[in-house]
Amino acid sequence: MKPSRSPDLRPLGALSLAVAMVIATFVAASTWERVRVRPEARSIEITGSAKKRIVSDLIEWSATIEASAPDRLVAYKQLREHSARAQEFLTTRGVPAQEIFASSAAVDPVYTTEYIGTGDDRIARQVLSGYLARQSVVVRSTNVTLVEKMSREITELLEQGIIITSSAPLYHYTKLGEMKIEMLAEASKDARTRAENMVNSAGGASLGKLRSADMGVININPANVTQGSWDGNNDTTSLEKDIITIIHARYELE
Repeated sequence: MKPSRSPDLRPLGALSLAVAMVIATFVAASTWERVRVRPEARSIEITGSAKKRIVSDLIEWSATIEASAPDRLVAYKQLREHSARAQEFLTTRGVPAQEIFASSAAVDPVYTTEYIGTGDDRIARQVLSGYLARQSVVVRSTNVTLVEKMSREITELLEQGIIITSSAPLYHYTKLGEMKIEMLAEASKDARTRAENMVNSAGGASLGKLRSADMGVININPANVTQGSWDGNNDTTSLEKDIITIIHARYELE
């Protein structure tokens, strides 16, 4: 009888080792994937706004005075006289002389068209008919009410033979820099309040820290006008204005 031989277990051991290595590699790869590809922190983006009524504290108004005459020097002298009377009109009614600014005078020739001949032989030529002199008077003042009144009453000079045209006043707010800082703070507060309300209504999370914020445009519109533009409005046509500030914020969700 031949002695019995023990079964060769080497192939089975090799197979077990290979399976173990595959499992180890899979576990390691899965762990690395979880470390490498972490889920992004949840966040919420919200827009906050603030609105406030402001009243202009600086007014800028101008009027144009004209004088015409056949002679250049006569037109200029007449303009100088009429400009002085316009400025006197303002100072006697309470506008300080240091708030009145007169531009340089311009004297330009005026031509009329004259036709000579008839039919195909008719020609046109420019003929000097005189000179037109112009000058602007500008008022910049913090006494908005007074200058508003003057802008309407200055045309009384027309009755005295002075040709004057009044422009619409421009209204400015000089504390806009300080106001913008205050409005941005209010808009930021509004953004957080909106985000908290939204998260509380939805449930399942709480509002975390602020991750980013950027200022949108600032619109300054006439009172009760809400229109906006991509680069912001800066109204100068109204005494009363509404300043509207927008901010975009992003918060973490916990």
